[in-house]
Amino acid sequence: MSTATSTVRPVLVAGQWRDANYQSTFQATDPNKNETLVAEFPVSSWDDCDAALNAAVDAAKQLRQLPAAKIADFLERYADRIDAAKDALVEAAFSETGLGKSPRLADVELPRTSNQLRAAAAACRSGNWALPTIDTAAGIRSCYESLGPVCVFGPNNFPFAFGSVSGGDFAAAIAAGNPVIGKANSSHPETTRLFAEQAAEALQETGLPAATVQLLYRTSHADGERLVSDPRVGATGYTGSRSAGLALKAAADRAGKPIYLELSSVNPVVITSGALAERGDEIVGEFVTSVLMGTGQFCTNPGLVLLQQGDAADKFIAAVKDKFASSPAGTLLSPAVATGLAGSVKALCQFGAELLTGGGEPESDRCAYANTLMKTSATNFLANPEGFQTEAFGNASLIVVADDLTQLCQSISELEGNLTGCIYSAADGSEEDACGAIAAELTVKVGRLLNDKMPTGVAVSAAMNHGGPYPATGHPGFTAVGVPGSLLRFAKLTSFDNVRSSRLPALLQDANLTDQTWRLVDGAWTQGSL
Repeated sequence: MSTATSTVRPVLVAGQWRDANYQSTFQATDPNKNETLVAEFPVSSWDDCDAALNAAVDAAKQLRQLPAAKIADFLERYADRIDAAKDALVEAAFSETGLGKSPRLADVELPRTSNQLRAAAAACRSGNWALPTIDTAAGIRSCYESLGPVCVFGPNNFPFAFGSVSGGDFAAAIAAGNPVIGKANSSHPETTRLFAEQAAEALQETGLPAATVQLLYRTSHADGERLVSDPRVGATGYTGSRSAGLALKAAADRAGKPIYLELSSVNPVVITSGALAERGDEIVGEFVTSVLMGTGQFCTNPGLVLLQQGDAADKFIAAVKDKFASSPAGTLLSPAVATGLAGSVKALCQFGAELLTGGGEPESDRCAYANTLMKTSATNFLANPEGFQTEAFGNASLIVVADDLTQLCQSISELEGNLTGCIYSAADGSEEDACGAIAAELTVKVGRLLNDKMPTGVAVSAAMNHGGPYPATGHPGFTAVGVPGSLLRFAKLTSFDNVRSSRLPALLQDANLTDQTWRLVDGAWTQGSL
């Protein structure tokens, strides 16, 4: 086993940037040039995981004794430091992911990241997320409390807003009072390291336990599974591929450990004949923009379109094909994404999809793949619904053409769980019955139902559900975006029965009750202080 040298980036464990214990290293790739970047990062051994877990357990004990306002102070200070470090973060993320500096990284994703940290801080400070509840007659009070150390596995496509030490899972876990062990995504380890540096400084400035935020870059698959199932772990948040996520889930499930997964989604878009006849050109533009924006590397990218056959559908398909063919292909996040996209397209074509434009092999001088549009009939889709729902992550989409409304609804009924589902219909209300039938099938398949808009773009709103039935996520009852709902994933519900007021959590003590506290009085629930 080796110890990191000066050429290998250190890990952040127990408040110290220290040499890792590792057996191998890895390097990220600049997808703009398809070239390996210089910096090396360690693949940590279990010794690093074990040390991080021990430190996190101690940090969790200390965090439980701190007022929520102090944790909120950290989140707000960290957000301020992220804003101040914008230039360095944007440069690193551009080099490692190829995502545009502006507006994507600097003007959209970075402000979203710092703002969601501030939103989590506000929820932490108020305590309302914890749902303080009092049954006056029975003398029982309850609220949600911190769960313990949380592991966060970040995805490749949002290095800021979903990053393992900066994103939504991180913000929710910290706001709920838990320390976080972040596992960087291998596509952008340097970007993640820069975030962890800012977090470590913010911890010191606000006086939180030094091990509240820790960072490892990569582990073996076996050690990753061991990490999420370790008795010291409270829960795990994971965003990434279905295969890796399910392996982690199996390990966590065997140990009885909660794990919240975002895995796979084709995000079906249903467009009625009336909508196409009324504003087909407009919908073509919206669809092409949605699919090709960010080179299609959004978890809400519309990868499946369902239409009814007819002249309007034919015109739509032809227009989309032309725009796909004439639009330059963007840069993909990594060689693995390009290879995976090519493999998914080949699989869909083997199942019987007709390649209308694109396909082929990835480019060699950068991580890129031709804009790809495919088509199949609903008859074919219904013969192999699982195969035709293969996720082609990137700038590609599949159109399914149904004979009639009945076959369209049958196709929807065969969909797997998705993050989103969209219905475009005529604005004059002439298709309400048809839309009712479509919505009845689609709503149970998705976490977020949209009308007359594409699914890309996930607002950071208290009403947002960024989740859905499997395989969109591992649990349909929780959201990864939106405060305060996202915090509940990383909390435990505790009841206090006949516990003296001075021994209660602060937000359950009489002097601290607010208008948001639920109370059961004379058999009726009401909100308000005593």
